[in-house]
Amino acid sequence: MTSPHPVDTRLPWHRLLVFGLQHVLIMYTGCVTVPLVFGAAAKLDKPTVALLISADLLVAGIITVVQSLGLGKLAGARLPIVTGATFVAMSPMILIAKDYGLQAMYGSMLLGGVIGIALAWPFASIVRFFPPLVSGTVLTVVGISLVGVAGGLIVGSDPKAETFAAPSRIALAAAVLAVALVCTVLGRGVWSQLGVLIALIVGIVIAIPMGLVKLDGVSRAAWLGAPHPFHFGAPQFPVTAVVAMTIVMAVVFAESTASMLALGEITGKSLTRADVARGLVGDGLSAVLAGVLNSFVDTVFNQNVGAVATTRVHSRYVTAVSGAILVILGLVPRFGALVAAVPQPVVGGVGLVLFATIAVIGVDTLRKADLTDRVNLTIIAVSIGVGLVPVLTKGMFDKFPSSAQILLTSGISLAAATAFTLNLLFNHTGLGEIARAVKGVQPQALTHSESPSANI
Repeated sequence: MTSPHPVDTRLPWHRLLVFGLQHVLIMYTGCVTVPLVFGAAAKLDKPTVALLISADLLVAGIITVVQSLGLGKLAGARLPIVTGATFVAMSPMILIAKDYGLQAMYGSMLLGGVIGIALAWPFASIVRFFPPLVSGTVLTVVGISLVGVAGGLIVGSDPKAETFAAPSRIALAAAVLAVALVCTVLGRGVWSQLGVLIALIVGIVIAIPMGLVKLDGVSRAAWLGAPHPFHFGAPQFPVTAVVAMTIVMAVVFAESTASMLALGEITGKSLTRADVARGLVGDGLSAVLAGVLNSFVDTVFNQNVGAVATTRVHSRYVTAVSGAILVILGLVPRFGALVAAVPQPVVGGVGLVLFATIAVIGVDTLRKADLTDRVNLTIIAVSIGVGLVPVLTKGMFDKFPSSAQILLTSGISLAAATAFTLNLLFNHTGLGEIARAVKGVQPQALTHSESPSANI
């Protein structure tokens, strides 16, 4: 009798619970940041923002369960995936809410999700054009970009605050980073796999006497609460808003595709076109649920992809438990407030490890491409450069139309689009043969079978 693939392995319940909680602690801050930022931009009161947070957690939990366990043959990649609200949609959401109102924002999100579901299978057909040269480039940009997010959590979000970039915050993050390093590298068995969670717990303990653990919001939070469908009124569907949210779905699809391919590389799970398509349907379903329940479009959280690589726990049943925990947090606001009390420097400290791990996975994936071929090398260099420009040069595209900013301000999207296009031009047309003939290069054949996603 053959043993199941590590992705399909069921762990003992206590390990499922602990590893599932670890994933939630890793992604929680990033997940709730979207409703907090949007609420501030839209000038919503605190009770309304709290409602958005609960809806955000609930939808993220539902979609995480769907992506992990699958919904028949309809949705779910059946991979160790944790989903959460994406920042890709932030700018268009704010603009739509300002110009048309919240009813139009959620209406366009709902319809954009429906369109996304319809386009999931056609989109999955182009995944065969995501060889290691493309997916490795995207993963490298993802990891490097997210390091800045971890840094932001460590120093704080308000440059005018007295605690901004305080040495104590940086020292706390460094201590958390050191604990994670020691546990992961020197630990054995389950202790190594739980290195991130142990680092989080140690960080919380250290942060208590520093006054960084704020529990006052826990007592004020309600025990039970469920989002009300169409809280802001009947949905509206302005054409411009729907087009903008459809573009958002295309960008989310590109990011999720790269993340799913990364999980295929990490876990050694061979992905089919159907696996990717069902995963993209899950993204579309998140937008539909978000439009109904007043939440936000979800995508695969790359910090959790990094956690899968770091902990080497590949079971999709672990992330299914994470989804169940998120559903509980969404329905029991007091639990959500307790998790939210984890100080940001603590999350940022472990984030440095997780995000950098993604970049390392990208570099390792690029090794499967023929880097002795200067055409391939140039494609990678240009794509990484283009992808990191908006990340490292803030405000670069602020004077462009808002519709263009949806794509241009996302370094991940730019890297994916650039690498995908250049790979098509120079590896799937006669232009590549001309370029290599000029340089006198005879590249080694790069077949898609070199990737665990060979069945796509």
